[in-house]
Order: sequence, then C-alpha cells, then structure tokens
Amino acid sequence: MKLKTAVKYMNAQASNLNSAVLQTEVQSFSIDSRETRAGEVFFALSQPDYKNNCFNGEFADSHQFIAEAFEKGVVACVARPDKFEEHKAVLEQFADRLIFVDDAILALQNLARGVYLEWNKSVVAITGSAGKTTAKELTAHVLQYSGRKILRNIKNYNNGLGHPLTVLNLAKDKSFDAAVLEMGMSSPSNEIARLCRITPPDVAVELNVLPVHVEHLGSIENVAKAKAELIEGMKPRGTAVLNADDARVLAMRELHRGDTITFGIENKADVRASEIEMKRFGETRFILNVPNGKAEVFFRLSGRHNVSNALAAAAVGYKFGMTARRIADALSSIEPPAQRGEVLHFQENFTVINDSYNSNPPALLEMVETLVDGGKTAQRLIVVAGEMLELGENEKEIHVETGAKLASSGIDFLIGIRGLAKDLVEGAKANNLRETEFFNSSDEAGEFLVNQIKMGDLVLVKGSRGVKTEKVIEKLTEKYRLEQ
Repeated sequence: MKLKTAVKYMNAQASNLNSAVLQTEVQSFSIDSRETRAGEVFFALSQPDYKNNCFNGEFADSHQFIAEAFEKGVVACVARPDKFEEHKAVLEQFADRLIFVDDAILALQNLARGVYLEWNKSVVAITGSAGKTTAKELTAHVLQYSGRKILRNIKNYNNGLGHPLTVLNLAKDKSFDAAVLEMGMSSPSNEIARLCRITPPDVAVELNVLPVHVEHLGSIENVAKAKAELIEGMKPRGTAVLNADDARVLAMRELHRGDTITFGIENKADVRASEIEMKRFGETRFILNVPNGKAEVFFRLSGRHNVSNALAAAAVGYKFGMTARRIADALSSIEPPAQRGEVLHFQENFTVINDSYNSNPPALLEMVETLVDGGKTAQRLIVVAGEMLELGENEKEIHVETGAKLASSGIDFLIGIRGLAKDLVEGAKANNLRETEFFNSSDEAGEFLVNQIKMGDLVLVKGSRGVKTEKVIEKLTEKYRLEQ
C-alpha cells in the first residue's frame, strides 16, 4: 500500500509531507515503538486518544518515542497537532514525515476500514461473555479445513486497537479468503458497534450472555444490549448464528432481517450435539447434527461449554457450504488452545486442566461441572482458583456465593489464590468443604500443590491472566513429566 492511500483512508492532514514519501510502499503499521521496524508507519498514541475511545487508565504519550521510531527506519509517523506543538523542539526536524490527525486511534480504525473495503470478502465476527477465543480458534480451524485461507486475531486482539491492527494485515496480504474476528467489550461505550463499523460482519456469532463486566455495565440486561450490537452491526442481509440454549441470545433474532442459524445442546436448534460422551479429559465424543446430515465427532476439548463452542463453529462451517462429515473431521483434528481447557496428562498418573487465561463465576462453575462429570474415576478432584476480577461492588459476596456452590459441586479440595479468593475459600468452608487452602500468590500455591498431588488426582487450574495461575502449571511441569 502506498502511503498516500493510507493518508486518504485516515482522513489525515498531510500537506506538509515530502512528495517522495507519499509514494513509499508501506509494509505494515505499529503502535508500539519497541516493536517498530523499518518500512512501517508508527502511530503515536496519547492520553487524549485513549480517553476519546473509552480506554480506561493512564497511558504514556508515544510522541516522545517518534524520534526513536525514525531511527529504526519507519516511513512516517501519525501524530496529533497539539502534541507536535508540545514536543516541537524534538519533532520539528521530522515535520515532512509526520501525518497529522485529531485522534490517532480513530485514524487507525479508519485506515483499517479502508483496507477492509478494498479487500471486500467475508467477515465472521464472534462475541460472548465466555468462550470467544476458543470459538474463534475452532471456527477458523473449521474454515481452514475446507481449504480457505483465514485471517484471525492473534492473542486477544479483540478491542479498538487489536481489531484494526489485525485487519491491517490485509494491507500486505490480500489473499485471505475470509476473516474470523473475535469482538470484545467491557464498558458501556458501544465497543462492539465501533468494531462493526470497521468490518461489518457477514456472519455474526453470539455465544452467551453472562454476568461479566457488570462492574462497568450495571446489569446483565445491559451486557445483553452491548453484545447485541454485533447483530445490529451486521450487513443488512447478514446471517446471525445464535445459541438456542441462552434465552437472551436467542431473543436477538428479532434484531435483524437476515438469516438465522441456531445451535444448541439442550434446546431445539439447527445445529445440535447428541449422544455426548466423555471418556476421560480431552476425549469427548458426540454426534453432530446439521440440516444437511450428521456425523460422529471425536473432540479433544472437554466440557459441554466447549461442545457448544464447537457447535458455533460447525454452524459457520455449514453456512459456508461444508457437509456434516467435513465439519466433523475438522473438529476431530483440533488440538486444545494453550491455557484454555488444555488437558495435561502426567506420567505420574494424574491429570491437570490448565484454564489459566480468564475466569468469572459462571465460567468457573461450568469448568468445575466438567471436572466433576469427567472425574468419576479420579481419586480426588482438586480446584485451584484465582480471584475473579471486574465483578463490581458485590465482588466479595459473589466470591462467597461461588465458594458455597463449589462446596456442593462434588469437589474434594479447593485452593484459592490471591485477594478475593480468600472469600471464595471462606464460602466453601462455611458450606462444609473440608479441605481448603488459601495463598497470596500463584507461586506459593504451586509450591504447595507439587508436594500434595497424588496418583489419580484430577486438578483444575482456573484463573485470570492478572493472577498468573499459569505459574502453578510451571511448578508442576518442573517436577513431574508430561505424557508424550
């Protein structure tokens, strides 16, 4: 892409730019000066940009890194006029290579929209309170299995910065056949609607509505409204893929005029799973039923919630013309994503489920239900749970209530990690769970567990990234050997 095209898409002011620079081919785009490379355009973000786009917190002014970016060989930098004046003593020497915009994040998003429109192929967008990343990976895998080249978010690039950066990969490689994009939200600022304006979905997948981010949104009804922005932001004749087992999701079929494909386990749906059987963790069998046939799936992820994620992916595959057999083969070839229900079988004859990426009460209880369902032959069922974040003003009571539910779930041992997890443990103890421990850090919990774990144990490690429960896994793998 020539720089002059990028300037046009950004609606930027660039009359000061060197004419030769405008003709330069841009390789890629960056917002982190530490990772900026030669041939890129660097976006200097600052606090006003973050505030305008509803990012919480205090952020560094990246205009102070523009000189460093030019030293690394960038083609040009995107800057705010007011910040240029503030840093003029340093930046004036680069004036003929600066692109001026009033809002650098909006400029990044406008650029991504221009690149998307130029590409103009199918977008599958996925949202939900839990399971987004897993469903995104499953969906991308299913479509790739059909021979398509698929663009997808890396990591959890699902917000107003990560989403446009993902889309901008199309500027250097237009050969992708479709994009599977996870869209997230955490505040009442129309985040998903903004993302849909960049890439209006052809297919919109709604997984679930759970009481997550209520600290910022106020109620589960508000969470549902925020998630529904995905359906409202679809192309006029787009297809909604809706979870029939979630009443709030199913109600979203009234928000659009295009086609709807439903998926589910408990309720009647277009795409269903029947005869679900879990032999041991990481080995689930079910029959996939789609409108054009049915086929058996041998699935390496555990739990009904992951079967539901697989059905969402299957519904997208069906929409793209795949047969039941082809979809089933694709699902059967999937390996579990790291830290999202990843099953680790150890040679010392115990099993650990590593779910260290995120946690909230419904997701924790769902995983514990999976643990209990699949652990009938285990000697002990052990749950290692980090404190849960962003639960609002009732966070203490929610932890106590969740602990009480864990006590009656059938587990044998609860280990809480950090802060509010102490209330989780207290709630379990008050409801007669005999074996409990609390630790202030994941390192301490890991040290304890490696000396307590026994042959035949089945362990769930569940926590948000901020709690770093993956350190418990690291302690176990340092001392014990994984099956090959």
